[in-house]
Amino acid sequence: MVDSTGRAAVGAVWRIESARIVGALARYTGDFALAEDLAQEALAEALVTWPRDGVPGNPAGWLLTVGRRRAIDAFRRRATRDDRYAALARDLGEGGAATGGPPAETPGAEPLWDPGQIDDDVLALMFVSCHPVLSREAQVALTLRVVGGLTSDEIARAFLVPTATVQARITRAKKTLAAARVPFAVPPADERRARLASVLSVLYVIFTEGSTATSGENLIRLDLAAEAQRLARVLARLIPGEPEIHGLLALLELTAARFPARTDASGQPVLLEHQNRLRWDRAAIGRGRAVLAQAAEVGRGLGAYGLQASIAECHAVASSVEDTDWDRIVVLYEALARLAPSPIVDLNRAVAVSMAQGPKAALAIVDELKATGALPNSHLLPSVRGELLARIGRADDARTEFELAIDLCGNDQERALLKGKLADLD
Repeated sequence: MVDSTGRAAVGAVWRIESARIVGALARYTGDFALAEDLAQEALAEALVTWPRDGVPGNPAGWLLTVGRRRAIDAFRRRATRDDRYAALARDLGEGGAATGGPPAETPGAEPLWDPGQIDDDVLALMFVSCHPVLSREAQVALTLRVVGGLTSDEIARAFLVPTATVQARITRAKKTLAAARVPFAVPPADERRARLASVLSVLYVIFTEGSTATSGENLIRLDLAAEAQRLARVLARLIPGEPEIHGLLALLELTAARFPARTDASGQPVLLEHQNRLRWDRAAIGRGRAVLAQAAEVGRGLGAYGLQASIAECHAVASSVEDTDWDRIVVLYEALARLAPSPIVDLNRAVAVSMAQGPKAALAIVDELKATGALPNSHLLPSVRGELLARIGRADDARTEFELAIDLCGNDQERALLKGKLADLD
């Protein structure tokens, strides 16, 4: 008889423990790609065994033991007397292939979890998944797969791409890591800061896609944004002394706090000036402000993520748009532009300038961005420019910008909002 709760248990355990399982297998085998494959094989076996035989008393240990025995089988196939196979067999006390019921633990064998290694395993997994030799798309897919525990189908749905595309990215990523002989290890101290930037950037990309989807029917993908928050919390626990990790986590918490008010009952976007601030998540705001204060305490000044979190804090503590400290936000954006210059930062600074000094001052910034050809395929620049032109009475010019923004926008809800602004001009 098949237990219907078995498959649900597999999914729950996998989401919680997958990073530790893959990390431990990578440490045992010294092969990241093999470890991920072994973990997937263990997962597949659990999907068959647990519904039939029941959930084992130590679910994560069951998966890890199956993965380790699969590793032995793999090494046996590679070489009859492979040194790694012999070492693993001795450690496990292996007596046969991992088939049939739940694997038994051998007395005196190496503990399934080494308490001193767990955190290092997960941290190494993050650094390997976000290694600079991989493309950004591959880093995101691999991080969500091996650190987040998402399936290829879940990642594909989140980014609105075919499952085959996600699977191909993951396969290429593992081949690239193997070809580059990337070791499964936390980088040495002199490399860690540079490599950490890639990890933070990947988490930010995942959250950004969740908070404002670039395509599809929904403006916000809560599951994707929540996964980025969860991974950022894990990273903050693993490296508590790095201020930019706390800065990123603060930014995610403070941004997510506004999610409940960003859409109405029908899913339509609600602009900041029209949001019901009573619906903002005050607990998330409290967490974000606490983490931001921690970032300031452990660092020598805030980094790029910390500055963005400070901007988000200005919005979070204001009772209304009019009550917002726009002058401080302008200063923060100016500091951010010097620290991490980008057209998006300049565009956001222009919005803040429009609130602090008026639309004409902001339009000069936006016109300069347009003259340089910045953000050519984004709807954001013509959207902001159209808004500013409308505010100073240049309706015809604003109409042209809104029409361009509508053509470039890939999200259905944002496109509807832009069409509403265009209709208001008439």
